Amino acid sequence: MVRKELSRKEVLEKISILWELLTEEQKEFLAPYITVRSYKRNEAIYSEGERPNQLMCLLSGKVKIFKNGVSGRNQIIRVIKPVEYFAYRAYFAEQPFITAAAAFEPSTICLIPLRVITHLMSENNRLAWFFIQQLAIDLGVADERTVNLTQKHIRGRLAEAILFLKESYGLEEDGATLSIYLSREDMACLSNMTTANAIRTLSNFASEQLIAIDGRKIKIINEEELEKISKIG
Repeated sequence: MVRKELSRKEVLEKISILWELLTEEQKEFLAPYITVRSYKRNEAIYSEGERPNQLMCLLSGKVKIFKNGVSGRNQIIRVIKPVEYFAYRAYFAEQPFITAAAAFEPSTICLIPLRVITHLMSENNRLAWFFIQQLAIDLGVADERTVNLTQKHIRGRLAEAILFLKESYGLEEDGATLSIYLSREDMACLSNMTTANAIRTLSNFASEQLIAIDGRKIKIINEEELEKISKIG
C-alpha cells in the first residue's frame, strides 16, 4: 500500500496541542526545524544506550517502547498511539535511552530537535507545563503497569494486556476486534510472560469464549469477565 505523504498543514494540525501553546514568533522560529520520517513495520526508531536528540510525535501508526531483558526476552513498557509525544524523558534527565522503540506497523513520526524545544520551554511556561503534565501522566501509567506485571498471575496479566490494548488503540468497526494485530511474542512481552504461556492462555480465553482469535486478530467477546480476571489478578 502506498502511504500518502503528509503536507506541512496536516503535520501542524496533528501536533496542534503543542503548536497552539506557542506565540506567532515562536511558531516561525520552530517551523523550519520540523521534519517527518516514515518507519517500516518492526523498524527500530531508537535503541538503548543512544543519546536522545529529537522530540518525537507519532502522527500515524503504532509504536512500542521496550526494554531488552534477560535471555533475549524483551519487556514492552509502553505503547504509543497517535498523536502522542515520546523520546524526550532521557534528554531532560541528561541520560542515554534506557529503553528502545520500534514500529508495530508502518508509522509516520514528526521529529523536532530537543535543543529547540528546551529553548522554547525556557521562554514559554505553558510549553514547559505541557511536558511536566505528560511526564506525570506517563509516570502514573508506568506505576500502574509495574504493579500489574509483578503482582498479577498469568491470566490476570494477559487479561489486563488485552484491555490495555483496547484502551490504547480502540476497536475496529465491529466494536469488538482490537485495532492492533500483535504477534504472540509481542503479546508475551506486553504481559511479562513467555511466548508459550501467552499462546496457552490466549487459547484458554478463546475456549472459555472470552475472546475469539483469527490469526493475529483478537476479538473481545466477554469484556466484563476479562475485567474481573484482570482485577482478581
